[in-house]
Amino acid sequence: MNVPDIVFDPRRLAVLRSYQVLDTLPESGFDDIVQLAAHICATPVALVSLVDGDRQWFKARTGFDGSETDLTRSVCAHSLASPDLLVIPDLALDPRTNANPLVAGEPRIRFYAGAPLVTDDGVALGSLCVIDQVPRPGGLTGQQQTMLRLLARQVMSQLELRRALVERDAILLDKQSAEALEKVTASLYTSLFDAIDAGFCIIEMKFEDGAAVDYRFDEVNPAFAMQTGLHDARGKWMRDLHPGHEQHWFDLYGKVARTGESIRFENPARELGDRWYEVHAFPIITSGGSRKVGILFNDISDRKEIELARRETERVQELVNGELSHRMKNMFAMVQAIATQTLRSVPDKVPVEAFTSRIHALSKAHDVLLHQDWTAAPIGDILKAVLGSLERIDRFELAGDKVILGARATLTVALLLHELTTNAIKYGSLSNDTGSVAVSWRLAGAGDGVELVLNWRESGGPAIGPPTRRGFGSRLIQTGLVGSGGVDLDYDAAGLRAEFRAPLVQVQLS
Repeated sequence: MNVPDIVFDPRRLAVLRSYQVLDTLPESGFDDIVQLAAHICATPVALVSLVDGDRQWFKARTGFDGSETDLTRSVCAHSLASPDLLVIPDLALDPRTNANPLVAGEPRIRFYAGAPLVTDDGVALGSLCVIDQVPRPGGLTGQQQTMLRLLARQVMSQLELRRALVERDAILLDKQSAEALEKVTASLYTSLFDAIDAGFCIIEMKFEDGAAVDYRFDEVNPAFAMQTGLHDARGKWMRDLHPGHEQHWFDLYGKVARTGESIRFENPARELGDRWYEVHAFPIITSGGSRKVGILFNDISDRKEIELARRETERVQELVNGELSHRMKNMFAMVQAIATQTLRSVPDKVPVEAFTSRIHALSKAHDVLLHQDWTAAPIGDILKAVLGSLERIDRFELAGDKVILGARATLTVALLLHELTTNAIKYGSLSNDTGSVAVSWRLAGAGDGVELVLNWRESGGPAIGPPTRRGFGSRLIQTGLVGSGGVDLDYDAAGLRAEFRAPLVQVQLS
């Protein structure tokens, strides 16, 4: 794929690197924007993509694996020369992108819309883009286009604010640059503070006997009142506005003023309406040498409420699962006890032991389901639980895709594995100390015809043949993964070879 010449423009690359954002950690301000873009445009993927000289790097992403790609995979590189939105309804039909490995191969993206990220000087750094895996002949709606442009401008505001704060922190390290710091701060007031949604203020601390007891608001931005509910706060002391404001706020800001070290934290403010805040507090040294504290913050109360609700739900679910597990184990123990008492007069103990062993296998399967809220279970977890309860797990070689089984299929597969393992212990490769079993599973087919295929391969055991009589265990094996057959058994001299197949939809819904 041809890469546009603008990508390699030295001035463009120098401006991009001046933001000092490449290879930095994720930040919620950018992460929130891509989530919003994907939601508004109804796409599975949204990216904040910055195009460097040899790669495109994602400051924020949703629905896309990996933090960067090489330029041959970059559609965003083409947006750099676009004065407005770049919309490609079908990437497979556009000569600029049809050879792109992400289009021609996995994940086979087909639709792209990108709003260029352009500085005030007209330099394009990358794009805020949305991507889909199906073509969109109609592109985006007018409203979606407008919102994508607005969100791209918000990305640039975040980048400008970030660069300004990085520059400010660098200046703070040099005591001889105090005058330059004031100029940067003044520039921030006029160019950024009025535009950002985050609350910002500069405070002056008040100490008594070395303890922080109050602070005064020297500067506040327009978003400050919306974020805090404090109106006309400039020039006022916090204790006058809210006498009951928690002491931990004063202690934290006082520490920043005393030590000159920045801090990031999340804290509740009960006096401000039970709100939670995400805060970045940093020192500001004035020309007179006094220390003030700059505070950039966001109200994260909604996020905290969701987190608390999730934790409570998880706590309740854990209690319910624990009680269910306890009751299920008691029930299985009672069934085994009743069976033992009822069948103790039976002279042949082999079927009695087989019955109780099957009950134990079902118990293990129920344990796995309880850990998954009783809805479904990964096949790998089922294998480890059932096989490990009968024989050392290191005698099995397990390999396969991540496949989730429905609750009913979980129990059926558990019984199937139990029968195969007990047979291997009695007659097959696990009847000695050197044999082993390879168990693998995979998905085969496409579309509605996808099947789960489970293979059982024994080796290192004695030569075996088909069973001479057809008991319950043999009949159970013949029922397969979901009780509908799909079984191929080969009693090879080297060991049993078995393949079980079932439609994936039955395995997951059963």
